[in-house]
Amino acid sequence: MPLNITDNETNFEVHVYAVGFLKENIKLSVTDDVLYISGTRTLDENQEPNFSRQEFPVKSFERVLNLNGQVDAQNISATQSNGVLTITLPKTVEAQKPAQEIKVN
Repeated sequence: MPLNITDNETNFEVHVYAVGFLKENIKLSVTDDVLYISGTRTLDENQEPNFSRQEFPVKSFERVLNLNGQVDAQNISATQSNGVLTITLPKTVEAQKPAQEIKVN
C-alpha cells in the first residue's frame, strides 16, 4: 500500500493510500517500537474483479514501520478521510531537539 511520511518539529505524519478500506477494518498497533498498519475487506464472489493489471491491493494490506525510539507511542492518533489514512506520530522530547552542528577543524 503506498504511503508518504512527513517530518516536522513535533511529529511525523504517515499518509496511507487506503481507498476502499473502511476505518472499522483498519488496524494499528505498536509492539517493541514497531508500528503495524493493516487493513482487510471482504468482497462477495461476484464482486471479485478480473484484473488485466493490479497496482493496489483489493482485499488486504499490511505495512510495518520501525519507530527507532523517536515516537511517543502512547499518543499516536489516526484519522481517515477520502481514502487516505493519516497517522500522527508525536516525537519524543529527545527526537524534537534540533541537530547539533559539528565544526570540522
